[in-house]
Amino acid sequence: MAYELYYWPGIQGRGEFVRLALEEAGAAYVDVARDEGIDAMMAGLSAPGPGRPPFAPPYLRDGDLVIGQTAAILLHLGPRLGLVGESEADRVWTHQIQLTIADAVAEAHDTHHPIASALYYEDQKPEAARRAEDFRSQRIPKYLGWLERVLAANPAGPRYLVGDRLSYADLSLFQLVEGLAYAFPRATERALAETPKVVALHRSVASRPRIGAYLESDRRTPFNEDGIFRRYPELDG
Repeated sequence: MAYELYYWPGIQGRGEFVRLALEEAGAAYVDVARDEGIDAMMAGLSAPGPGRPPFAPPYLRDGDLVIGQTAAILLHLGPRLGLVGESEADRVWTHQIQLTIADAVAEAHDTHHPIASALYYEDQKPEAARRAEDFRSQRIPKYLGWLERVLAANPAGPRYLVGDRLSYADLSLFQLVEGLAYAFPRATERALAETPKVVALHRSVASRPRIGAYLESDRRTPFNEDGIFRRYPELDG
């Protein structure tokens, strides 16, 4: 049976981290809101199963099992898609990296919505400018620098974050770099100049046959100013 992914249409957002894993594995999946309309996604959100509703999209239906939160979805999919090591230590470490990437994604979102998600960006521009200055000068280098150290410390070599094969964390690093480069091109270029192993992994993921085909397809929604990573030139310093 095909996996069912529930996420907002028209944006990449947090659902894109799950899509990349499914695409890399060649897994059969239905992108419910894109394929069946947003009403189908909302109906599933309001009645996903007995007593265990997800808080918000993205969530995944795998048979009778419904899983919310990007990192939890990938924790579930990793062994099933061959995108995580076999040992418990590798699974836990991969999950930890994914959670750290999730922190970076949340901070990127908060640069343009530092006060409230319910407000428009235009309603919080002074606060956004302050938040973005710290994010681009301190947080982007810190996150990418940590990922660089993880790659350098991998006993199997710096080709992957964990062990000697691709994991979902590598795909998520790719997506994080893509998003940062879209939203903060100048700040990200400066940070990437100091993290060559991150750059190499990003390029390696982009060149994988299934990922490359996905990136060129109409299934890959372009970045835009409705998603998590938004390009407001004034926030790039």
